Amino acid sequence: MTSRPNLTRTIPILPVAAIADGATIQARSTSGRFTRWRWALVWLTQLAYYGTPWLSFNGRQAVLFDLQADRFFLFGAVLYPQDLIYLAGLLVLSALLLFFVTTLAGRLWCGFACPQTVYTQLFQWIEHRFEGDRQARLRLDRSPWTAHKLARRGGKHLAWALLALWTGFTLVGYFTPIRDLALAVPGQLGPWEAFWVLFYGLATYGNAGFLRESVCQHMCPYGRFQGSLMDANTLYVAYDERRGEPRASRPRGSDPGQQGSGACVDCTLCVQVCPVGIDIRQGLQAACISCGLCIDACNKVMDQMRAPRGLIRMASERERSGPQTQGLGWRGHFARRRVQVYGGLLLLGTGLLVASFAERPTLRVNALRDRGVLTRQIEHGAVENVYRLQVMNALERPRDLRIRVYGIDGLQLTSDDTLHLPPAGAAQHSVTVRVDAAQAQALAGRVVPIWFGVGDVEASAAVVELAETRSTLLLPR
Repeated sequence: MTSRPNLTRTIPILPVAAIADGATIQARSTSGRFTRWRWALVWLTQLAYYGTPWLSFNGRQAVLFDLQADRFFLFGAVLYPQDLIYLAGLLVLSALLLFFVTTLAGRLWCGFACPQTVYTQLFQWIEHRFEGDRQARLRLDRSPWTAHKLARRGGKHLAWALLALWTGFTLVGYFTPIRDLALAVPGQLGPWEAFWVLFYGLATYGNAGFLRESVCQHMCPYGRFQGSLMDANTLYVAYDERRGEPRASRPRGSDPGQQGSGACVDCTLCVQVCPVGIDIRQGLQAACISCGLCIDACNKVMDQMRAPRGLIRMASERERSGPQTQGLGWRGHFARRRVQVYGGLLLLGTGLLVASFAERPTLRVNALRDRGVLTRQIEHGAVENVYRLQVMNALERPRDLRIRVYGIDGLQLTSDDTLHLPPAGAAQHSVTVRVDAAQAQALAGRVVPIWFGVGDVEASAAVVELAETRSTLLLPR
């Protein structure tokens, strides 16, 4: 057994595995609370992923990232590339949520909601339906290639391929209207759509069908630094060696103390159900994804042995150290300083992001100077500058707009000051700004700051929801 760590430090994670490298892990099926939670997350995440592109809102796809038109539709919100700051904020919040959950209860994300875990679970379910449970699959692995084996393996891989292609098709459906995409399959599918359907489908097929636990163990960086986020009070899947050792088989209902053994009957079911093939009885390991399947398997064995549950359970290192040390309870876990810091930052960041998103402007304008005509002097000494205004409408209704310019006395627009924008549309509009001769002479040789304002024109001719942008006016000597 490894020595106990100092409880004031982070928990050491052992690189121990129960199955030799290169061996195929054939996980056994089990049932229980953690298994039900895992399948609930599978249903929840996949209903959201596969179903969202088929939802409609205001006569269009509810969630659509139209890269060709530089528009991102999120139900009632219309976003532009300038709004990618919200994506950055969402990624920061996701990292904080990951830190918060890991500090509380280890790698719960990996075991329940990570796409690699979810799709591996789906592929293993298909494998179970075609090839049987663990022992049947092991026998099939050892058997020679026959028509029976070819039919089972071929049917499994065909089902895997169909699920992988449907997954890739759905991903592309977030960027190309999915109903149009479905009508284009297979003959009229564009080259880029076809490439990404096949590419993402192949990635899903390979990662969930073949690499499986190797992605978690060798490709995902999260498992390598999770120990720095955990402390002595972090809950994780743990084996109670004080109660379980020494391991030995015994009759059902017998007292392990009278048998001179621990509660563990060394059935190895905890190893057989593990999707990453580790033996949790050897301590916390980097490969453990905290799925809790070993807890379900062990609890079933304890029920059959008429022994108390909890030989393998969610426990903290502090709870497991010392015969009289008790756990903090959920209230105590949330009262920890590290948890409060992560939770406070998460709440603050979420509030700021939601408030910023709710107050985002629905009208944007940018002014670009016409490089072909920087400045020109016309009759009677007046001066003109030419600009191109780029105006973006973030509402799903047409807008009639009026343009204004201000900053110094004597400014006026000599071009058309009205503009019509379609729903979620953008347009470029050329405007000419003139300053009278007296003002041009007074400010000769200077670069003067000016502002353009664009707003909706209502029936009363009042301009509302003004969007502004700054530019400059060049005045010749």
